[in-house]
Amino acid sequence: MADKEIVRTEKAPAPFQGAPYNQAVKSGGFVFVAGQLGLRPGEKEMVGPGIAEQTEQTLANLRAILEEAGSGLDRLVKTTVFLQDLGDFAEMNEVYARHVGDRPPARSTVEVAALPSGALVEIEAIAHL
Repeated sequence: MADKEIVRTEKAPAPFQGAPYNQAVKSGGFVFVAGQLGLRPGEKEMVGPGIAEQTEQTLANLRAILEEAGSGLDRLVKTTVFLQDLGDFAEMNEVYARHVGDRPPARSTVEVAALPSGALVEIEAIAHL
């Protein structure tokens, strides 16, 4: 079994207090990033009420964690996007497309009943190191 290295940065929100997970784990040449929300580090409120603002911050958090791990958005191979409302898909997708470049990763997008802290979007990711 491949070694497992925990990734932690202050440039993205810490895991919810007492929750048994890490921002990311490096293993087998990949980094696996836990779902990120539209929260600024150290804050408890979403960055804004709209999907665009929350998606921007979510991707900023994802970028910070990937960079701490020695990777980046350009090395994404798979993402999963969780939306509270699939009606937000087009606006989320517009922001997402600006960040993932001309060789985007494989992606799944699903609607969920609710997300932590009232978030509209959550994105988890796998990237090459």
